[in-house]
Amino acid sequence: MSEKTDKTEQQRLSVFKTYKLYVGGKFPRSESGRVYEVTDSKGKWLANAPLSSRKDARDAVVAARKAFGGWSGATAYNRGQILYRVAEMLEGRKDQFVREVADAEGLSKSKAAAVVDAAIDRWVWYAGWTDKIAQVVGGGNPVAGPFFNLSTPEPTGVVTVLAPQESSFLGLVSVIAPVIATGNTVIVIASEKSPLPALSLGEVLATSDLPGGVVNILSGKTAEIAAPLAAHQDVNAIDLAGADDVLAKELEIAAADNLKRVVRPQPVDYSLTPGIERLTAFLETKTVWHPTGALGASGSSY
Repeated sequence: MSEKTDKTEQQRLSVFKTYKLYVGGKFPRSESGRVYEVTDSKGKWLANAPLSSRKDARDAVVAARKAFGGWSGATAYNRGQILYRVAEMLEGRKDQFVREVADAEGLSKSKAAAVVDAAIDRWVWYAGWTDKIAQVVGGGNPVAGPFFNLSTPEPTGVVTVLAPQESSFLGLVSVIAPVIATGNTVIVIASEKSPLPALSLGEVLATSDLPGGVVNILSGKTAEIAAPLAAHQDVNAIDLAGADDVLAKELEIAAADNLKRVVRPQPVDYSLTPGIERLTAFLETKTVWHPTGALGASGSSY
């Protein structure tokens, strides 16, 4: 056998990654069986991503609602530990995400590495807030009378998030982490143009002690997936970060059917250290009145 023939026989085909949705802690293909081509900034094919359907969106809501009780009932300290664990797992797969972010956003490897580092740091930043936000936005209220009055923040519920179309990875983390840090569960619609880092993030979340259903990630046509979620009666809030003005208006109208909390799109530099606005955006304030000096008396809340 010639040396040339031997080398030809030793060549192997690359194993291409099959990207899947992340719903309820599992990795299903789209119910529709559809996919769409994802290309890099130069038009080169990268992979096929699932093209989510309305049924996939409804399944994600069911998974998020099922997970809400356990996640919102977990201690803030425990939620912080899990968010920190996400950062740990992402750090261990940093090389993979640098490649994916470089391809998705058309960045050099050094700039993509900086983006991934910032995303890891963002998880750590929000992990540190889980057991502190209640002290910042809650507390005792001065009242005139023989009783005391306490206000405490509680999670809104199931939140739909339209991930930013640009800054697809750091922006993605910046809109997911604050939602779950405060005890909500979330359905994320990945960037339509650059969904691959988001779908890979599902693999990190699945190995980071995060309960299934707390984060659910869908890919496909943003408007097609967002429409049924905005109108869904079991979705409590929606973050329109990745919507253009026309789509945002349509979704805000649809969300009014059950008085969802809506965060409107606005220009954001995700590279800057965030404030607490996205933490408080999906919190409700519960106020409890309690008589003083009456042990065992039950207070009323509203």
